[in-house]
Amino acid sequence: MQTDNPMISDFVKLLNSAAGTLAGMGREGRDAARERAREFLGGLDFVSREEFEAVKAMAATAREHAERLEARLAALEAVQAAPAAAKPGKAKPGAGITD
Repeated sequence: MQTDNPMISDFVKLLNSAAGTLAGMGREGRDAARERAREFLGGLDFVSREEFEAVKAMAATAREHAERLEARLAALEAVQAAPAAAKPGKAKPGAGITD
């Protein structure tokens, strides 16, 4: 059998209100701590994950471009060195000039 005791009912309402208030205070405290941490870390020179990944991709692209340019430069130097290597000696100055 259940009885309606107003004193117990009021006490239960008080406990429910206190629990709701404590839960709200906990949420507000957690949110305030997160905001403080963001402000603190924002003052430092940290980057976000997205910024890091973007710079990482740019560096990889630049590295690939530099490797292609190095290969191209080596090929051009090889072509330039080939005619010089084919000549056994230098021509004497004035040789082949007729008056």
